[in-house]
Amino acid sequence: MARIRSKDTKPELVVRRYLWSRGYRYRKNVRGLPGTPDIVLRKYRVVIFVHGCFWHGHEADSHIPASNHDFWEKKIERNKQRDEHNKEELRKMGWNVITIWECQLKPAVREQTLAEVEYWINHAYLEQFKPQPAKPYTMAENSPGMAAEGRVGYGKESE
Repeated sequence: MARIRSKDTKPELVVRRYLWSRGYRYRKNVRGLPGTPDIVLRKYRVVIFVHGCFWHGHEADSHIPASNHDFWEKKIERNKQRDEHNKEELRKMGWNVITIWECQLKPAVREQTLAEVEYWINHAYLEQFKPQPAKPYTMAENSPGMAAEGRVGYGKESE
């Protein structure tokens, strides 16, 4: 397990090269955010996690080794819970979270996956400028009503 990288993995490099070639500028592995996202596009309020299918328990590619089965099962489950917690914290902070799985970057589906990522980045960016519906003004029931004052003049008129 000492040889397993936590950053600059091949799938992560594929995504980063694509984004850079399309003109997106980003930061890598920002420690100040929950979960230390792999890619942070601050302008777009988007964070991207590039997950390995084995380490993060992707349901489509789930395979737990037969040796030391209980250890791996618990470890992967803890990873999944931690990932969900980090994503929820990021959403509370106002970030849009995109998760890309390693299997989605295989050559057969890579173009489609990267196009979808770009779509969601642009969608998140445009949502920032969407006009928010106006909230109607309502007065609380126990608030004092508005009172009109008598005509109080200022200057020559009041004399």
